[in-house]
Amino acid sequence: MANESMRQNWTDGAAGWVANQAIFDAVFAPVTAAILAKASLGTGRRVLDIGCGTGTLLAASVAAGAEVVGVDISEGMAAAARGRVPEATVVVADAQTADLLAEVPGAPFERVVSRFGVMFFEDPEAAFANIRRAAAPGARLVFACWRGEAENPMFSLGSQILMDRLEPELEDPAPGAPGPMAFADADRPAAVLAASGWEAVEVEAFDFVCDYGIDGSDGVEERLTTILAGGIGRLAREQLVPRLGEDGWAAVVEEVRSELRDNLVDGTVRFPGAVWIVSAINPA
Repeated sequence: MANESMRQNWTDGAAGWVANQAIFDAVFAPVTAAILAKASLGTGRRVLDIGCGTGTLLAASVAAGAEVVGVDISEGMAAAARGRVPEATVVVADAQTADLLAEVPGAPFERVVSRFGVMFFEDPEAAFANIRRAAAPGARLVFACWRGEAENPMFSLGSQILMDRLEPELEDPAPGAPGPMAFADADRPAAVLAASGWEAVEVEAFDFVCDYGIDGSDGVEERLTTILAGGIGRLAREQLVPRLGEDGWAAVVEEVRSELRDNLVDGTVRFPGAVWIVSAINPA
């Protein structure tokens, strides 16, 4: 599997995503809606969800009457998606290299969608060319990817406290490196898709609000839970408990909680989110 490091990363992180599925679905609901609106899913269409995670887009596609296939690099994510959307076919594979129509035989896909699932390819041009080989002529690709960190407190509010304590300090990834910010520069997804044979590429800015206030809560514990379950949270606990002890770790966690409380907006953990909604067409 070409994306071995990312496979391991998402295998390790799957439990946190699965446990917090409802939180992520609520926070990213505006992004999900934007993808679905751009993709124009319809009854009878065959849809492929790249990096399907716990199955949010799969469920929406099934509700729209589509025949749905999900692919994810993590068995834990795929298992959760299968349990959530039994009507979908979900396979564990690397979309960068797998023969997707061999994995899930049938007609070429008329829609390809992804919510934050395409930024982790080692070779994105090869990946999107491989995905295009499984797409029907005229098929539409729609995905969401993050813009820059400066526009997205998602990657710093609360978690920066943990990052500042890591040893050695985490290095900033090179521009375009696999990871959440791989397509932060709008010119990059456009260039990658064009080089991989997709046409009519559009890269549109989409701004939304990440709102952790679920069922009337202030969102503090919801945001804290997702931070601690994520890669930074797991690494921080692994490093800091041996150094500080359980009481010291609890104090650091309380510091994170306090920062979240100090940054409430209208009584809730709420901050801006900034993504690209990218679309393209497979030429006939």
